[in-house]
Amino acid sequence: MSGKPLRVLACGDVEGKFDILFNRVQAVQKKSGEFDLLLCVGNFFGSASETEWEEYRTCVKKAPIPTYILGANNQETIYYFPDVNGCELAENITYLGRKGIFNSVSGLQIAYLSGTESQSEPAPAYSFINKDVAELKTSLLSLPNFRGVDILLTSPWPRDVGNFGNKPGQVDTKRCGSVLISHLATSLKPRYHFAALEKIYYERLPYRNHVVLQENTQHVSRFIALANVDNTSKKKYLYAFSILPMSSMDLTELVKQPQDVTENPYRKLGKEAYKPKMLSSAEEEPACQFFFDLSKQHGNKRQSDEKGGQHFQRKQLKKISKPTGPCWFCLASPEVEKHLVVSIGTHCYLALAKGGLSNDHILILPIGHYQSVVELSSEVMEEVDKYKSALKEFFRSKGKRCVLFERNYRSQHLQLQVIPVPLSCCTTEDIKESFILQAQEQQIELLEIPEHSDIKQIAQPGTPYFYVELDTGEKLFHRIKKNFPLQFGREVLASEAVLNVPERVDWRQCTANRDEAEATARAFREDFQIFDFSELQ
Repeated sequence: MSGKPLRVLACGDVEGKFDILFNRVQAVQKKSGEFDLLLCVGNFFGSASETEWEEYRTCVKKAPIPTYILGANNQETIYYFPDVNGCELAENITYLGRKGIFNSVSGLQIAYLSGTESQSEPAPAYSFINKDVAELKTSLLSLPNFRGVDILLTSPWPRDVGNFGNKPGQVDTKRCGSVLISHLATSLKPRYHFAALEKIYYERLPYRNHVVLQENTQHVSRFIALANVDNTSKKKYLYAFSILPMSSMDLTELVKQPQDVTENPYRKLGKEAYKPKMLSSAEEEPACQFFFDLSKQHGNKRQSDEKGGQHFQRKQLKKISKPTGPCWFCLASPEVEKHLVVSIGTHCYLALAKGGLSNDHILILPIGHYQSVVELSSEVMEEVDKYKSALKEFFRSKGKRCVLFERNYRSQHLQLQVIPVPLSCCTTEDIKESFILQAQEQQIELLEIPEHSDIKQIAQPGTPYFYVELDTGEKLFHRIKKNFPLQFGREVLASEAVLNVPERVDWRQCTANRDEAEATARAFREDFQIFDFSELQ
């Protein structure tokens, strides 16, 4: 399918400066050609709109282009909007209404929600509540084969829109904006989402609307906030773009992913805010766990075995490989720095990291020679999990959370790096965001592993990869195809956003002498003893 793209203008807060806006629109059209419509978000009317508006209302003046606006955001301007269902306010100027869907004759689908989020009920006439958002969502999600809308118009920003993306300067998106609008944007998947009210221009990097490795690829969304008309800082308040309605597009073209695409910023709001629709077979068999095989097309499923849903190779013993040369981490090797060892189990041991990011930076290591987690036998993996649980509990008692990562690249022996981060430093979401942002800066595709999947179901033995596990159980994965920065994990955790120890990125620059290292290991061993399930040999 194909058609002619529509040429659209979007505008931020007009605040009653109608002549300035429409003169600017005329100038743009004279220079660039005719546009099909103008969409206005934010405050269309201002405190001193009456005189200028009267000329448009009485047709003394006319908007040069079909203009569609949102409703009031405050008590002072409610009287300009006589019909909550929308109406024509002046020639070529239409109030869309409190909430709904506008379908253009060309097939362009525009969802809109007027007003600001109410903090109480009953809500003022210029506000919306959860019920309004739910009704708007239901009206669209109930449509057969719904994929999303072309454009979403709101006045407030969505909360957390800056997560995983470029930052909007002075606006704190973790506190500014509406959570309900974030939920709305998550469900409606707009290709373009316009908002205003914050007096700045901000064009966020496009973000995904699907869970990578778990859902079929979907189109991306672009959020654009616009400044107020005639602002003294010359910030952009008018945005021009061309758009072909989704209904007229070839699916392959629609779902193309730009290089700068990011994670969905609203994932932070919890599973209720970003709950992807699972494949129908998973819905029909909710008690059955599925594993995702990335050697085939994304999203293909194979069922777990009948005995408890574990990996079908669980009972198979894996043959321990032999190191190709001296190994610093095989416990029987003379190269092992045994003064750093703090716990020894049956299949694994713990050792302090040499040149760690902190004094309690710890490594989980297999006693035998394994190159990566995906090569571990079920017995070794079981003990790895026991050590992970013990360390999480131990660090939690110290007011810290764990971040675990593995780099299976240019390394001979598996090293699971466990780095404690004080709870006072940052949240888990901040850590996750730091990994994703750093990955984007270095053009590393860091993907989230599906909830019912783990590293063994995604990477085959011998596959180079980088893997992160957060204290919430969230996991990030990168399949290494060419050069990969060896200190990537340390760079992220040493950054200002997390531990703020940039001088410790390179472990070689922060190693302690043997006496200091022995004292640190002794102190850790004594402290950890109450949580240690093993007996140190």
